[in-house]
Amino acid sequence: MFTGIVEELGEVVAVDPVGTAGEAARMTIHGPTVTSDARHGDSIAVNGTCLTVTSVADGRFTADVMRETLERSSLGALVPGSPVNLERAARVSDRLGGHIVQGHVDGTGEILERVPGENWETVRISLPDRLARYVAEKGSIAVDGVSLTVVTVAPGSFGIGLIPTTLELTTLGHKGVGATVNLEVDVIAKYVERLVGVGTSTGTGEAAR
Repeated sequence: MFTGIVEELGEVVAVDPVGTAGEAARMTIHGPTVTSDARHGDSIAVNGTCLTVTSVADGRFTADVMRETLERSSLGALVPGSPVNLERAARVSDRLGGHIVQGHVDGTGEILERVPGENWETVRISLPDRLARYVAEKGSIAVDGVSLTVVTVAPGSFGIGLIPTTLELTTLGHKGVGATVNLEVDVIAKYVERLVGVGTSTGTGEAAR
């Protein structure tokens, strides 16, 4: 489990195909903060996608990424030099500064508009129809692994407000209009839907891990 509070802006060092058909990839990512106490088997969220650490050395870690994850999240577009949001799995004793984030990406969105303000920036992002029912004004959503409050909801999109710290310390400060972002809706909304028997849950489970 994660909280959506990004600890570090890391950088992709290498993306190596795995398998004869390149159906998977082994990623090496530079992140001195998240690797300071990381071990084999630990979980680290990369742009909101939970990955399992396979090795750690010199402030870098490697993780294997399945084909389905590459296809169903924005990780498939990463190349050496790409900045990525990094967060270690939460500990029971940690403060829950954001909201409950599983690291299981539900879908992707596209940045449609960026409107700078005096002390913040408003960003509008496309929202897949199958996820729209889980997104509510003043509710929580994880965008590239960043825990954010939904400011507005419109047909096919939602708006968020980014403070200077978020703009400076996460990928959301660098991505322009047209960029793809990972979306994870509030897991509580999905469980409520399941309990009341309305619709069908759309969580991808291991699909984006």
